[in-house]
Amino acid sequence: MDVPRGKEVARRRRLKRFLLIGLAVIVLGGTSVAVARLKPAAPSVEMSGLWPGTVKRGPMERQVRGLGVLKPEQIYWINAAVDSRVVKIVRRAGIDPIKADDIIMVLSNPDLELDAEKAAWQLKQDEANLANLKVKLQSDKLDQRASLAELESQYTQAKLTADRDTELTRLNLKSDLESRLSVDQANQLQNRVALQKERLAIADQSIKAQVDAQQVVVESSRADYELKRKQVDQLTIRAGVDGVLQEVDVEVGQRVPAGTLLAKVADPKKLKAVLQIAETQMKDVRIGLDAVVDTRNGTVPGRVIRIDPAAQNGTVGVDVAPLAAWPEGARPELSVDGTIEIEKLADVVYVDRPVSGEPDTTIGLFKIDSNGKGANRVNVKLGRASVNTIEVLDGLKVGDRVILSDMSQYDSNNRIRLN
Repeated sequence: MDVPRGKEVARRRRLKRFLLIGLAVIVLGGTSVAVARLKPAAPSVEMSGLWPGTVKRGPMERQVRGLGVLKPEQIYWINAAVDSRVVKIVRRAGIDPIKADDIIMVLSNPDLELDAEKAAWQLKQDEANLANLKVKLQSDKLDQRASLAELESQYTQAKLTADRDTELTRLNLKSDLESRLSVDQANQLQNRVALQKERLAIADQSIKAQVDAQQVVVESSRADYELKRKQVDQLTIRAGVDGVLQEVDVEVGQRVPAGTLLAKVADPKKLKAVLQIAETQMKDVRIGLDAVVDTRNGTVPGRVIRIDPAAQNGTVGVDVAPLAAWPEGARPELSVDGTIEIEKLADVVYVDRPVSGEPDTTIGLFKIDSNGKGANRVNVKLGRASVNTIEVLDGLKVGDRVILSDMSQYDSNNRIRLN
């Protein structure tokens, strides 16, 4: 016969069920929290695709590098002197050498050529007027001398007559009035002779003044003619210097105002390298530093001679003069690669320059384990930098191996596995 269970048994069964459910919830929750706290697995990276480097100690050369081109040290710019029109182009730009007197092109300005002709005729007329004035003044002077000679002759005769009449009067052979008249006439002629001599004395000064005045007119006409002739001569455009014709910037029939650039001539043997250095690397670059220019056909030592005062498009122009002859094939606008030597450090800890390594910064680098199977991120303080190397101030020691490649895709990971 079955014995019925009481309410106590049912209550215990319900309590047991609730305990089991609570325990299951606690177990599941704990498992979830533990799983959430687990760190993600380190990503695997193929070592063959990475660029490793080893920290070293010893001398390090600080350098900066930049691309550039060869340019002439001196360029002769040829501009139009007056408004004109191009009628003929004799030479075009090329590598053939050109002499200073070689004609590049011929310009035309009919008005200027007509003015030059007028100036030439005006000069001839003024020179003829000067010559005519000299002849006239010389003739006038001769006339004055003739007048003086005649007056002196008259005075001599009058003086003799006066002396005669005075002697006759003394002998009572002639009246006193007649002798006095003779003496007075002689004195008048003597005064006229003296006045004529004074006129002749100042005649030379008068002649010189008039000739000088006309000479000024002649010189003014000559200066005007020389200016016009020089302007006409400038219509024939010549190279001006020995070198190579680099540019001819006009065409036949083109009208060119005064000052228009017509052509450029440069000496291809006197070239300099103009390097474009990143402005972030210009802190220690100064005039006088040694440099090496690579023309892809040989290297040439050089020296920094000029630095642009302003940056353009993130770079600064640096002029490098060669200390030796350029190799064969060097010509203006040839692309080159230049390296400027900043200083030589005798004993520093350094490593090959990482992709993201900038001087005086702290960056994260993956330091490779001794067994080569993994790498941990470490903070590295960098110092002075060169083109290919950079100083290590803190975070690494000599012999450590680090990954220098761009590892920005693993910025969220502190460790990677190497395969």
